[in-house]
Amino acid sequence: MPDLSRVELYAAIRQDLRAGLSKRAIERKYGVGWRTVARATESVLPGPRKEYSPRPQKLDPYKPFIDDVLRADLNGPPRQRHTATRIYQRLVTERGMADVSYQRVSAYIRERRPQLRTEQLTARRRTERLVGAAGFPRAKTLEGFDFAANPSIDPAVVHTLAECDWVRQGRPLCLIGDAGTGKSHLLIALGTEAARAGYRVRYILAAGLVNKLVEAADGQRLSRAIGRYRGIDLLCIDELGYTELGRRGAELLFQVLTEREEKKSVAIVANRGIANWSEIFPDARLRAAIIDRLTFGGTIVETGAQSYRRAHSRAGEPTDTPR
Repeated sequence: MPDLSRVELYAAIRQDLRAGLSKRAIERKYGVGWRTVARATESVLPGPRKEYSPRPQKLDPYKPFIDDVLRADLNGPPRQRHTATRIYQRLVTERGMADVSYQRVSAYIRERRPQLRTEQLTARRRTERLVGAAGFPRAKTLEGFDFAANPSIDPAVVHTLAECDWVRQGRPLCLIGDAGTGKSHLLIALGTEAARAGYRVRYILAAGLVNKLVEAADGQRLSRAIGRYRGIDLLCIDELGYTELGRRGAELLFQVLTEREEKKSVAIVANRGIANWSEIFPDARLRAAIIDRLTFGGTIVETGAQSYRRAHSRAGEPTDTPR
């Protein structure tokens, strides 16, 4: 009897049953059990093969520790990287491992080290792509921000924001203060942290955003223009209040904010306190609606009036820190 696939076997069994062959005779003919004959009777196609979970290995509880050591090695000097012998010794002394051979540990390390290197390279390229796509005008990081130069800013609040929970929850952020107080630096730095965390970020000046929306509205493309921002996880709007938007500009900005409300995050930089936003949005009803969308459930960071840029200028450091 030639080897048959499961589908061919089921078809042959069903054909023999129709020909009047008994189930016991079919079992002997094909060398199968009664369950196989019963399943062939019930269905033309065999069911999916049962998948068995891999058997646990004695090394499994120690693999996370090994992975952490290997990941740390990727960012360390080559001469300080752990050998398989050193990792095995650490497992014995620090983790109390006693029932796994050195050969098994060494084999896992040889397999895992290039995998982690590839994962890191892939993650780095994706991060660079997301940061580049954000369109930041310059590179700014939290590591490069001198909190001592502006005591008005609470470092704990900023570092909590850097964890990006507010982006995940679609909440707004307002950075408000006078010129030179580090608002734009923080905006770009927090946007960079969000991009590093895998979120899609877009940076734009408030006037530039409004101009794009006005041009789109004039060309009957407003819905498409607003839709471009729909997939952005964090929209960073800089320099709100430096130029007059006008009623039409404010209405178009309101549409973008409404589209993102409680779904996607918006972070804005403004040089005037919210109490003075009547100068930016003269219409009281529209102003109230915009303020609601930029503050509800969000965080307001006031950077004060002490110039961060001037402090660094006195210290002899570059003065290109953004507003």
